[in-house]
Amino acid sequence: METTLRGVGVSHGVAIGEVRHMGTAVLEPPAKQIPAEEAEREQQRARQAVEAVAADLTARGNLAGGEAQAVLEAQALMAQDPELMADVDRRIAVGSSAERAVYDAFAAYRELLANAGEYLAGRVADLDDVRNRIVARLLGVPMPGVPDSDEPYVLVARDLAPADTALLDPTLVLGFVTEEGGPTSHSAILARALGVPAVVALPGAGEIAEGTLIAVDGSSGEIFVNPTEERRTALEAAAAERKAALAAATGPGATADGHKVPLLANIGGPADVAAAVEAGAEGVGLFRTEFLFLDDSKAAPSEEKQVEAYLQVLEAFPEGRVVVRVLDAGADKPLDFLTPADEPNPALGVRGLRTLLDHPDVLRTQLTALAKAANGLPVHLEVMAPMVADRADAKAFADACREAGLRAKYGAMVEIPSAALRARSVLREVEFLSLGTNDLAQYTFAADRQVGAVSRLQDPWQPALLDLVALSAEAARAEGKSCGVCGEAASDPLLACVLTGLGVTSLSMGAASIPYVRASLAKFTLAQCERAAAAARAADSADEARNAAQAVLSGE
Repeated sequence: METTLRGVGVSHGVAIGEVRHMGTAVLEPPAKQIPAEEAEREQQRARQAVEAVAADLTARGNLAGGEAQAVLEAQALMAQDPELMADVDRRIAVGSSAERAVYDAFAAYRELLANAGEYLAGRVADLDDVRNRIVARLLGVPMPGVPDSDEPYVLVARDLAPADTALLDPTLVLGFVTEEGGPTSHSAILARALGVPAVVALPGAGEIAEGTLIAVDGSSGEIFVNPTEERRTALEAAAAERKAALAAATGPGATADGHKVPLLANIGGPADVAAAVEAGAEGVGLFRTEFLFLDDSKAAPSEEKQVEAYLQVLEAFPEGRVVVRVLDAGADKPLDFLTPADEPNPALGVRGLRTLLDHPDVLRTQLTALAKAANGLPVHLEVMAPMVADRADAKAFADACREAGLRAKYGAMVEIPSAALRARSVLREVEFLSLGTNDLAQYTFAADRQVGAVSRLQDPWQPALLDLVALSAEAARAEGKSCGVCGEAASDPLLACVLTGLGVTSLSMGAASIPYVRASLAKFTLAQCERAAAAARAADSADEARNAAQAVLSGE
């Protein structure tokens, strides 16, 4: 008998296949005492296991490239954290085995993260994955992870660690479903980059029996358990229709009546450029530069290294637009040489532009490197600051750009509600705005983007969030400047039409989403998009907003 479940759709497409569950977590090692003379040998075993896991994570990142590489390198640094290793050594010195010492040290650190505010609590899943990999290596048992299978399947898990998501084989993993996570979690972002249909935040997903046939709709978030023949036929027909629409829609982004909406790509580094070009991206709307700084959390990369990396991206889009976000450190992206270690709530502390203004030499080096990389190239370079709160922040960033001799447009990211509410004031100092809807939702609703329990409030269809987008776009229009969206909201084809109707001037997303958004925009006129936007803003919930916009655009 068919049953329907609903989670949060985070990656477009339909997957129909049998369920395979993620491998079980590592069992808790026994608490046995070791003789004092074995302590040094156990400490050496622990260090070797840690280094092996860190090397494996780094290698996986190198294979995956782009966004995944940055995430996995951050996990490798987590594995090698010197305070954690010192705690492991202390526990072994008083009689713990290597595996038990690792387990207990990570448990203590896990508790600290879980109680350090919701933002850092979102890293607990990554920490657990690192612990499990180290303990598995010490115990000599298989690593937890994606099951072995010769036949394609739908993967079901409590959560997916980035190390698993990054190297999913799309020819075998038709789609995935998780109990935890949210629309802007690492795994959701990587799923979109892979083009794998995915649904997250589905309570009880783990109770679906192994081998059960399910259909996953990554757009609606619906899961059909034991789907009927009629349901399967309807879903397959809808998928075929969508594929045909994608093939038919080519060229620059535009509405049916010719209103241009440039479609840009979000990239995490040079490795993402090829996919962006292949998808027909008209440029880069968000170039995250953190990947350079994660290579060594103890020192900033040299100016020469930065120039080399920036050149690889700038040269790929001759005559195109490339929007670079300067380093966004802090909160869930701490760097030893920049980030305070004792902040009670890092998400509300010194992060983003605040960090750079406290370390002007790091900002100056990055801006100088960008200036040198762009020198003589026909690319349209734009540089923006993360976490801008007000006009004073915007002015400080614009002044730093000018002092570095950077010939580019200077912009501000709107991720804090104050910047949206006072967007016109901010625009008196900078030339464009870019809405980071992931963080903007997080700060608007006090809802951590990594916590599945509050994913309802992370839904970019929330009318309050749409109000803030509209305020920013209206301010930009009044000042004769541009206002784009580079958050994950832009990757939703229906929401892309609403954002266009709100007055957003460009949309930036993962490369895999560009064809979907291009096809969706091409179906509707600007006037239809504006009516859909008005209907969505008049709603009282995310679901009502989505349904109201859909009704307008479908002519109901």
